[in-house]
This record gives sequence, C-alpha cells and structure tokens, in this order.
Amino acid sequence: MSQALIFDIKRYAINDGPGIRVTIFYKGCPLSCVWCHNPESISPFAQKMYTESKCIGSVKCVEICPESALELTPKGIVTDIEKCTLCGKCAEVCPTKAIEMSGKVYSSDELVKIIERETIFFDHSEGGVTFSGGEPLMHHKSLIEILDKCKERDIHRVVDTTLFAKSEVVLEVAKRTDLFLVDFKAYDSVVHKKYTGVNNELILKNIQLLAENDADFIIRIPLITGVNADEETLVKMADFLSTIPWKRKEVNILPYHDVGKHKHVKLGSEYLVENLEVPSEVQLLQAQKIFAEYGISASIGG
Repeated sequence: MSQALIFDIKRYAINDGPGIRVTIFYKGCPLSCVWCHNPESISPFAQKMYTESKCIGSVKCVEICPESALELTPKGIVTDIEKCTLCGKCAEVCPTKAIEMSGKVYSSDELVKIIERETIFFDHSEGGVTFSGGEPLMHHKSLIEILDKCKERDIHRVVDTTLFAKSEVVLEVAKRTDLFLVDFKAYDSVVHKKYTGVNNELILKNIQLLAENDADFIIRIPLITGVNADEETLVKMADFLSTIPWKRKEVNILPYHDVGKHKHVKLGSEYLVENLEVPSEVQLLQAQKIFAEYGISASIGG
C-alpha cells in the first residue's frame, strides 16, 4: 500500500469540480510559481508554520521540544532550524495553533476512508473527490491506487494538475480520471520559466496528449497583469487551445490575488512577487472576448 504526504483535506469544496467535493491536497510541486496561494504546497517535505499574532506566550512548546530548538523572545517563538527535526510535538501542545505542521503522511486506505465518509454529499450534489496540490502527479503511485479504489466505489474523480509530468504518467492517470482541471499559466516558455521555475514545453505536449486521448478537461488560467493578461499572450493561448482536438473547449479565468502572502510569513519565507497586479474588469472581459473568438467558452472564477 502506497503512502503520500498531504498538507490539507478540504471538505464541502465547491470550486474544485462539479457538485460538493472533498479535495485532497498533495504536498510537493515541481513548479514554484511566485504567486502561489498555497506556498506550503511546494516543498515535498513537512514544514512548520508559525503565526505570531496567535501566540499567547505559552511555553508548552518550548518545554516539550526534545531538541531544545525553541525559544520565547519578545518577537514570539523563535525556532533554531539547525536543531529542529520537525517532529511536530510543539504544534500538538500549542493552545492557540500559533504553531502548525504542514504535511502529514497518509496511506491510500486512510485517504479512501476519509473520502467515503463524504459520499452522502456526493450523492446529493453529483460531486466527488478532487486531487490537488502541490502536484498530485508527483505522487502518481498513491494517486493511481486511490483513483482505482474510488472507481470501485463509483466516486467521481477530478485531478487538478499542472501536467508537468512524464507523459506515460499522464496517460495512466487519464485512464482513471473523470475530469482534469489543468493549470495553463503562460504560453511563452521563457515567461513560464521566469515565474514558475520550469519551461512549459512538456505542459503543452501533455495538454495536446490529453486532447488526443479524448480525456475530459477544463483549462484554468490564473490571469495576472504583468504575466499573461496582455492581448498578445491571450491570443497565443487561445490559438493553441483552438487547434487541439478538445471537445469541451472550456476555460476558467482566475483573477490573481495575493492570498499566499500571509502564508509566506507563517513559513518564514519571502513573497517574491514584483510588478504583478490584479487584472482589471476591462482585462477580464477582453480575455473572455478573445477566447470566444476562438470558439472557447471562458468563465471568470472557479
């Protein structure tokens, strides 16, 4: 039985596919998008998060730490990262959840049991389970095992992915997936690498591959002024999508926001966004119009 590191499980999700869903968030992603609203999803390892405003100065965490890695200072709890082993004991005793652990190992059977508990909501809303991240295709052994188990239980399966994975993995997952939500961040590979850390040739190839294999998918575009909200870029994206044998031809335009900023503070990392802005109403309408001109239906929001 396979295992995987999960950083969140969201119940009653309504923006991750049809109906009411439970969304499983795998930890670890080959991309490192500067605007990522879940920066804790990028590292494939467990991490500790700290919210200074929640800290009430309890020293339970300091006292329980087996490595003496914590200290209460005027600025709150400070962790010596050289000593910390990420055992999570400090988070377990923190009375206000000022300290949290991001990342818990689950077996495939444990995740299936969690999914099964929500089937009453699936049945009434035509919902199901969505596997997100991070990048679920990084955990393809666990993912495939759970997708098969969900099929046995007649549970609708959605995979939210960047498609930055080996094509053979994409095809194996596609055999077991009812719907993909595919992130499409930029058409130009240089721009894509600048903001995500990787080129996009493999992503474009795998989008084409899904279409050629009759997989059902929706394209999701995080629209960001300074990255992909200009007319030239949108035309290139729409033109590419119009040329593939894709039956659904549906795009979700997701306006950029900086929700991830406060999470970087909790992680002790930097929010490296520069010159990126929320798209204007005019830009959103222009994007819809451009996709419509290429025969693609574009909605704003998830």
